[in-house]
Amino acid sequence: MQKVRLYDTTLRDGAQGEGISYSVTDKILIAQELDKLGIHYIEGGWPGSNPKDMEFFLKMSKKDLKNAQLVAFGSTRRPHSQAKDDDNLKAFLKAGVKTIAIFGKTWDLHVKDVLKTTLDENLKMITDTVSFLVTQGLVVFYDAEHFFEAYKANPQYSLKCLLLAQGAGAGAVVLCDTNGGTITSEISKIIKEVRGQIHIWLGIHCHNDAGLAVANSLAAVEAGSDMVQGTINGIGERCGNADLIPLIANLKLKLGVDCISDEKLKELTKISHFVSEISNLKQRNDQPYVGASSFAHKGGVHINAVMKNPKAYEHIDPSLVGNHRRILVSELAGKTGILVRAKELEFDLSKEDPKTKKILQLIQKLEHQGYHFEAAEASFELLMNRAFKKYKRFFELEGFRVVIEKRSDKKISSEAIIKLKVKGAKEHTAADGDGPINALDNALRKALKDFYPTLSQMHLSDFKVRVLDEKAGTAAKVRVLIQSQDKEDTWSTIGVSENIIEASWQALVDSVEYKLLKDKVDNGRK
Repeated sequence: MQKVRLYDTTLRDGAQGEGISYSVTDKILIAQELDKLGIHYIEGGWPGSNPKDMEFFLKMSKKDLKNAQLVAFGSTRRPHSQAKDDDNLKAFLKAGVKTIAIFGKTWDLHVKDVLKTTLDENLKMITDTVSFLVTQGLVVFYDAEHFFEAYKANPQYSLKCLLLAQGAGAGAVVLCDTNGGTITSEISKIIKEVRGQIHIWLGIHCHNDAGLAVANSLAAVEAGSDMVQGTINGIGERCGNADLIPLIANLKLKLGVDCISDEKLKELTKISHFVSEISNLKQRNDQPYVGASSFAHKGGVHINAVMKNPKAYEHIDPSLVGNHRRILVSELAGKTGILVRAKELEFDLSKEDPKTKKILQLIQKLEHQGYHFEAAEASFELLMNRAFKKYKRFFELEGFRVVIEKRSDKKISSEAIIKLKVKGAKEHTAADGDGPINALDNALRKALKDFYPTLSQMHLSDFKVRVLDEKAGTAAKVRVLIQSQDKEDTWSTIGVSENIIEASWQALVDSVEYKLLKDKVDNGRK
């Protein structure tokens, strides 16, 4: 069976997509999920270009990845300089990674018009950069930028760029369809011509400007590529990159290529939704394999046929990728996900247990209202605990008020006043904040700190809001996703309401209660 290495660039190329901005915490969470999925290489960013990416690499150096190698990205040295003196290359050494992806020019048009240097100097830049990094004990992947345009314009020169990188010790050369405009038949033809002269790994990196990124990547594998690069959900600059979600599924299920295990394949839907939430992007219902509509049936003829034999209208069993069939005229949802999660949380639950049906109905009701638990695992765990009556609330809200004041000569100020009942005592306190939600969070924890001291160890690390029905205007429901963390863990909670303060309050309460529950704090209630 042909083996292909999966190379994810969500955290670098994906982060260049319009409207996407990852915090360091976001990047760490995504990297950990990619590692669990079984991705071989995770490109984390360009450590020499900005402090955030360097912070990410330094923090990740303390994390233990089980399956993936972390990769730092950067460019060849500048013209008419030396690699050993290049600050961007020195940053790789500080980042603490073992694998480096270096992009360089292979198109003579770019060398002359963009770099403003000679073809010979560009060749020296490639050789000097790759050999310098190899002598530092690093594995180097050479990304041949704009390779397909380059090869069509000047095949001898572009191929020489690859051969020099190979000769300098690169572990792989990656052919990039940077403008995303190459036709699939051209990809196949060029890969076959190049493959015979490259004796190291040959990778493919496609952009989706012509809507062909996944097809081109699959064609490259069939033509001899050993490595496929892409992003989760195809996010990225302009029209995005090759979408690793259908790409992985097609490699496994259509081409029989060994890239991840069958068990990990079942996690595709989960990680696709997770990255959408963290990226604050709406999940595409029609996304192949993992979208909510991928295996949804509405037409009467389709429903009748698929209930008799699923193969009639389904090209695969949806459970292979962690998805499920939906019959839209009478919505049906599976219990498997609930049972699996219940087992992980050590709850005694079976398919026949009436409580399973009750929980399923509750989840269906909440998701219909706009809840989505894929990226709010803490809220789901609390839901399960409440269903099993494993704990009682740590406090009761009697009321809160949020005041926002704007004066002509000052910035906006926010204050939250809150009344709680905690362990039989009444607490009435107030706190300021940078905004209404920050003020409410400060007031809540101020009221609870004497009763539950461990709350001082946690803080909110991210806050995202999504409008669920844009057509409703200012009356639309919003979904609030909050990330919190302490010294050991990071967790996410969710709230949904037409009022952003109410949705935020729901997520805040879940965040605090999850912290206390996981710390096994006594709430003083029987």
